Order: sequence, then C-alpha cells, then structure tokens
Amino acid sequence: MNPFVIHTGVAAPLDRVNVDTDAIIPKQFLKRIERSGFGQFLFYEWRFEVDGSTIDSFILNTPEYKDSTVLLARNNFGCGSSREHAPWALLDYGFRVVIAPSFADIFYNNCFKNGILPIKLSEEQVDELFKRAQGQKNYQLTIDLQEQVVKDNDGLSYPFEVDSYRRYCLLNGLDDIGITLQYEDKIAAYEARR
Repeated sequence: MNPFVIHTGVAAPLDRVNVDTDAIIPKQFLKRIERSGFGQFLFYEWRFEVDGSTIDSFILNTPEYKDSTVLLARNNFGCGSSREHAPWALLDYGFRVVIAPSFADIFYNNCFKNGILPIKLSEEQVDELFKRAQGQKNYQLTIDLQEQVVKDNDGLSYPFEVDSYRRYCLLNGLDDIGITLQYEDKIAAYEARR
C-alpha cells in the first residue's frame, strides 16, 4: 500500500446523498479476483448508458473533473452491502481522498485498509467545499495527514480527526498484511521453534 502523507488533487463534487456500494461498483463487475481493474466500472450506471455510451452530464465524465483524485460527497456515503470492491474501485480510478459529513461504517473502515483517506467534515464545511469546487475550474485541495488539515489555495483550512492507529498505518503505507510482516522475524523464529 502506498503511504499517504500529503495529497493535492482536483476535487470532484458528487452531489448525492446515500450513495451505496452498488452505485459505486455494481454487482455485475465483482467477478475479478484481483484488487485492480475496478476503476473502469466506478459509478458505471451513472457514467454510461445501457449501450455503453458515455453520459456526458455525469460529473466524472466532464473534462474538468475527469482526473480528480479527491471526491466530495454527501451524507451516508458508502452505505449498502459490505463489499471491499467499493474502495478498490475508487482507488483504481485514482481517488485517494473522500470527504463527506458521514460514511457507512464498513465502507469507512475499508477505505483505511486500502489506502484511501475518508475525511469527516461538518455539513457546513462540505457545503463550502461543494460551492468552491462547482464555482472554480480545477479546484484543488491539499490534504495533509500529518497535520490533519484540508486546505485550498485561497486560505480555506479545515482540521479533521483520524484515529491515531489508522493515521499511523496510512502514513506508513501499512495494510493488515504489512502490519503482520513487520513481525516477520518473530514469526519465523516462532515457526522454527515449533
């Protein structure tokens, strides 16, 4: 997993509440066994017509948001089934950060385990970010995990909180396997004794 320290990227405002994991990555695309390759199917039913043609009005299909790496969302983002494929799809598409007033618990936890930083801000703060992202072409946010702050180039600065253990893991690029491998020598010694 890639470490997350400071990230700067264009913010895409996805102005919908209760975005569920089936909207993030529809069930028909869950046949892959790798973690990669899901980005092409992200928000598939919102990005594409039945015949596969692009829905030009969807936010990620517009030129100014096509390469966004920060997703602005509304309440209860990631609700629905507990598929880990949802953060895989977001990450594979290029998102490193999702900012919303609230997240579904399982989705929120899965983000940390897969290298995405989910940030909870107040509804008023998220509203302000939406206004700025919709009003400015290529609106960028910088997220500093070490300092736990979201800021832009116009003086906006919002602090956020992340559990210290999750913060440590993201800063060091550690998923569950990486954490275990930190003790590889002790595990080998134990196995040798057995």
